[in-house]
Formats: sequence, structure tokens, C-alpha cells
Amino acid sequence: MTAEEATTSSRRIDVVEWLLVGGATLFLYPLSLLLRALLGLDPAELAVGFLTFHLAYVLNDPHFCVTYLLFYRRAPRVDVGRAQRARWWLAGAVTPIALVAWAVFSLATRSAQTLGWMVQLMFLLVGLHYVKQGFGVMTVLSLRRGVVLAVRERLALLAHAYAGWAFAWANPAMAAGEFEEKGVVYWAPAHPRWLELVTGALFAVSAIVLLVVLFARKGPKPLPLVPLSGFLVTVWAWTIFSALDPLVRYVIPALHSAQYVYFVWLLRRNEAAAEEGPPSFGRPVAVRIGLLAVGALLLGWFLLRGAPSFLDALLVPRPKRGVDPGPFGETPFFAAFYVIVNIHHFAMDAVLWRRENPDMRWLRG
Repeated sequence: MTAEEATTSSRRIDVVEWLLVGGATLFLYPLSLLLRALLGLDPAELAVGFLTFHLAYVLNDPHFCVTYLLFYRRAPRVDVGRAQRARWWLAGAVTPIALVAWAVFSLATRSAQTLGWMVQLMFLLVGLHYVKQGFGVMTVLSLRRGVVLAVRERLALLAHAYAGWAFAWANPAMAAGEFEEKGVVYWAPAHPRWLELVTGALFAVSAIVLLVVLFARKGPKPLPLVPLSGFLVTVWAWTIFSALDPLVRYVIPALHSAQYVYFVWLLRRNEAAAEEGPPSFGRPVAVRIGLLAVGALLLGWFLLRGAPSFLDALLVPRPKRGVDPGPFGETPFFAAFYVIVNIHHFAMDAVLWRRENPDMRWLRG
């Protein structure tokens, strides 16, 4: 391959990677405008909602469950330090036991409010999960391009990510009241106006600091645009202003899942390629990636579709037609499974994608 061909190939990879880590979002806004102009808001929203509902079977659900396959295949780790082993036990044993106990108590007592507190914990943590993944995109893809972030750059990026998470959670201000999630109706406390203003001010300050730090960068290479845009899209478009467009908001979980799955693919592809030859003579790369994908699909269906649907049909009495099922709803097991898998996914990710995990060396290749 000539130098010119290598450069062209590298640019193509950059474009594909940019689309996968968040760049595709920018094309969805004009597409949404076009769909609304052609179909009207309600038909367009119905079509996009239908598409993303079924897309979840092959993307969103497997993205949650591939974490189980990565995490537990070598847990508990013995080739890591004491702090990382403690994190592994906390995320791999203590957290799921606590979540299951919480859910079992809620279901046994038919307490919609107790289950509702789990839902609110999930909503609090999901923004943190998004921005931390965006920071991971920034650091890993920069390193793969030979760019090491300076300490002040890492701090500025993290401060902006955390401030964005806080502002997204506090915004918009709203009164206390009843809310519904997966059929469960629960009471949630207010998000006061002062909290929105304070977190918004902190976010604005963090944005200014980040801008100053980026322009003041000193080094042989500038910060690469692909990981930086992936970070900013994650924080701004997916976390803070996720409700900006009524159609794009449906697609954001799928975009986040695609971003996650791309890094899983990088990790396992590089590991499998290294172990395919001597002395391991492991299975071919395509076989190992394929088995992982099938395993994630099946586990995703079982945990987020099959098992909760079976339990709801078996154990939850169906009200007569026209009768309100009450705050517990008709699918409390679905709600419980969904919340448990989400929160446990966040906990496992916080351990799995750390520098202290020896498997992370495969992301550098």
C-alpha cells in the first residue's frame, strides 16, 4: 500500500469512527425536520418510535448485556490491585444482590413508590454513565492517535462532563408530582429553579474553562477532532439537550449503544487477533466476535423481554377491561428487570473500563 492509499484508508476509518461515536447525530436533526415536513409530527413520531422500539432488540438490549459477558468471564479478577478487586466485588456481587433485594421487596409488598425510588436512581445515574462514556471516547481514541491528554486537559474535560450531567438532571425545573415509567406510577420530589440555575452556571463556567484549556494546548499534536466531537456530542446532544428534537430523542439510546458496542468490538477484536496465532491458537476473530454478539442478543432478550414478560403474565393479576390497574401497573416485573439491568450495567462499566483493568491494553492496538 502506498503512502497516499494509506492516508485515504485512514481518512475513511476516521469518518466511520466519527459516525459511530456520535457524528451521525448531526445528520439526524435535518432528517428529523424533513420527516416532520413530509409526514407531520404525529405520524413521524409514530414511525420513529416503532423503529427504535424494535431496534432495541438488536442494539440497546445487547449493549446492556454484553457487559455481563465481558465482566463475569474473568471475575473476580486476581491479576489486579487490591482497590480494583474491591471494585470488582462491589459491582459484581454487592450491587446486584442489593438491587435484586430492593426489587423483590417492592414486588412482594406491591409498593409502586419503593420501585419508583429505583427508577429515580436509574435516571440520576444514566446521565453520569453517558458523560463518563463520552470521556472514555475522548481519552481512548486520542491515545490511539498518539495523543496523550495533559492533566489539566483531563480535569477540564471531566469537570465539563460532570457539570453537564448535573445540569441535565436538574433541568428543567419542575414541581413535585406523580410520574410513570414502564407502567409504574410513583411520586418524585421537585427539581427547584435554584438548582437548575446553579448547575447551569457551573456548566457554563466549565465550558469556558474547557475552551480556554483547548486553545492553550501545547504539544506536538492538536487534540484530534473525532474523539473531541464524540465527547461533545455525548455531553451536549445526548445528555443535556436530548429533548431538543422530538424525533432524535427516540434515537439517542441507540446512538449511545452503538458507541458502546464499537468499543466492545475494538477490545475483543484486538484481543482475539492477538490470541489467534501462536502460542494460543485461539478461535478465529470472526468466530469469537460472532459468539459474543449472539450471546449478548440472547441474554438481552432473556433479561429484558422473555423473563419479565413471563413473570408479569404469571404473577400479576389482570384487571377487568376498563378498570385502572393502579400505580403498580400491569408490568412491574418488566420495570424491575429494566431498572436492575440498567443500574448494574452502570456499576459494572465503572469497573470494567478503567485503566486498572488489564484487558484495557487491547484498546490501544
